[in-house]
Amino acid sequence: MAYKISTRLAAIVDALPLGPGMRVLEIGCGSGVAARAVLRRVGDGYVLGIDRSAKAIAQAVAGSRRELATGRLEYRCVAIEEFVLAQGEPHFDLAFAVRVGALDGRHPEAQAKARPRLYAALAPGGRIFVDGVESTPAIASPTPRRESTDAGDTTGTRPLPDTPEILEAVAEVVKVSRAGSRK
Repeated sequence: MAYKISTRLAAIVDALPLGPGMRVLEIGCGSGVAARAVLRRVGDGYVLGIDRSAKAIAQAVAGSRRELATGRLEYRCVAIEEFVLAQGEPHFDLAFAVRVGALDGRHPEAQAKARPRLYAALAPGGRIFVDGVESTPAIASPTPRRESTDAGDTTGTRPLPDTPEILEAVAEVVKVSRAGSRK
């Protein structure tokens, strides 16, 4: 059964800077409603929806049979704290989450585990959008670091690119979400 998208969720998807050919990761995809809406906006791109709930993934699969058949939409039952790219899997241009406790500050221990997994899944310049964040520094502080691939870097680490952009992105989606939920 395909679920209809809510006004609030549609506003969040509309606010995302999506374009043709993008690879998008949805964290906490639930029944797959947003993933299907995003897929329609990325043309020949690719969308991966993940959720820690097997029941949610079963609902997403049941509601997405046509989209899954294209090979441009996939679902996996995994928490963001445990997520890793499959061998040879390309990185994502954009990741987003709507009311995911491991990213919005409600579960700081899970967030500490999730953050490096999320950053590792992003392509250089990849952007993160998190709805429901009350305090934007939560996702981007302290400055995340990853193994360096720069030959001139003798420290072995470098700051993850676009940290200020991550903060801006979080603020944008929070504004859209709040506006979409007003009566």
